Amino acid sequence: MRNWLKLATALLPGIWLGAAVLTATTAARADDATSSGTIKIGFVSSERILRESAPAKAAEQKLLQEFSKRDKELQDAGAKLKAMADKLEKDGPVLSEGELAKRQREVQDNDREFQRRQREFREDLNQRKNEELQGLLERAQKIVRQIAADEKYDLILQDAVYVGPKIDVTERVLKLLNTPPTK
Repeated sequence: MRNWLKLATALLPGIWLGAAVLTATTAARADDATSSGTIKIGFVSSERILRESAPAKAAEQKLLQEFSKRDKELQDAGAKLKAMADKLEKDGPVLSEGELAKRQREVQDNDREFQRRQREFREDLNQRKNEELQGLLERAQKIVRQIAADEKYDLILQDAVYVGPKIDVTERVLKLLNTPPTK
């Protein structure tokens, strides 16, 4: 489940930057900012959003519940496969060639099936993570746009080398994300 944070963090820079550019402001506001010589810039930490927001935690719990049974089944299948391989290794020297070949094929077939099931599990889990992440990202982008418009930001960035606390809007985004959406 920790891959959730890695995957989400890898996807967010482009998405947040796009949202920041879209929310920069209208041409009239840009002209006003340029003529007055002041530009208001903000920053949001996508990593904190994905780590600390209630929707991200809820999505992680939802995925854990949704996939825990299959994960347990895979762990059990892996343990059974290991036990088969260990037994074959132990019994191998006393088995006839025919019986040894039969058991080796059986272990190989079970291993192939196990690997196929693992691959399908990972693909399904990643697809669901992406679905959950997309909903969270859309909501977070709306919130960033709302903050940019309400507080007249010219640019809100994500992922920077250094950020001073006075331009960090992450707490405001988290507060709004943690508030249930109104319909």
